Amino acid sequence: MMSRAAALAALVVMTCAAAVFAGEEPRVLLSVRMDGAAEPSARYTIEDLRALDPVTFETETIWTTGPQQFTGVPLAVLMARMGVSGGLMVAHAVNDYSVDIPVSDAVEGGPIVAFERNGAEMSLRNKGPLWVVYPYDSNPAYRTEEVYSRSIWQLDRIVIQP
Repeated sequence: MMSRAAALAALVVMTCAAAVFAGEEPRVLLSVRMDGAAEPSARYTIEDLRALDPVTFETETIWTTGPQQFTGVPLAVLMARMGVSGGLMVAHAVNDYSVDIPVSDAVEGGPIVAFERNGAEMSLRNKGPLWVVYPYDSNPAYRTEEVYSRSIWQLDRIVIQP
């Protein structure tokens, strides 16, 4: 009898929790701000990123096996939206790891902030939800230790230093 009561209580709690979560705002995956600003200038949910005309390319990486298909927003688009044409992007991961990426890398046909790999959103455990990916196979200049070090995964914020 006790296990039925416990199961019923668990079901009620899960149903209530689902109702609460259904009314939540979409989760911000990426914030972008200028260095010194208290608040981000831009905040992007997955829906916002999908609305920015994402691109898809296939490339191999040093962290995966075989060709991988990545879909995301070009860094060039994000920098153009911020009105930035020079300086440095300091990209931060969820665990506070950070890398410096020159704004000069944000070119057409260059790196993207990927939100899908092989047609599926990436989990935190699987280098997601966002990963800066360069089209490594398209240009030998993208196959260097320096560029690989800029390929930050679990990205959640960018701070722009002019």
